[in-house]
Amino acid sequence: MGEEATQGIMVQGTASSTGTLKPISELDYYDHQSILLPFAITPLEAWNSATAGPRPILQLAFKIRDMISSGFGVQRIGGFSGSKVETVQVGDRLDFFLVEDVTLDRLILTARDRHLDVMICLLIKECILSVTASVVTHNAFGRVYMLPVGPVHRFIVKQDLERLTRVLKRRAVSG
Repeated sequence: MGEEATQGIMVQGTASSTGTLKPISELDYYDHQSILLPFAITPLEAWNSATAGPRPILQLAFKIRDMISSGFGVQRIGGFSGSKVETVQVGDRLDFFLVEDVTLDRLILTARDRHLDVMICLLIKECILSVTASVVTHNAFGRVYMLPVGPVHRFIVKQDLERLTRVLKRRAVSG
């Protein structure tokens, strides 16, 4: 399996593979979750559905995160706006993430600071949506930060994918 470098991004295997910041063995956090889609959508459509709507518990979690982390010089992120985005290109922002790569089947988002680098890759291949998160920490604060965030992130992505599945099944039934 070859490796393709895309703007400082490690893409394991071919262009249809999942993107990570580094090889998995060199990551400080890695999570990969997938669902079978009832019909074809784009990664941006998946993002819009996953981040849409009111999510008061998640918004509270982001407020707590911002309150604690800002005391350590970490930029406030405010959470997800829920705004639907029609198109994106490299260099655009989706909430607090930078769009680093976008194709018809892949959307790569990053957030980087002095404590850690985060990458989220949404990949769709043969009606399977995969969401991969990879993190590289740079210091003790980044490592401590990931202790609660890692398990919570897995849970949030799982919930988002279940929610997306319900939304798409309703769309498939209603036409």
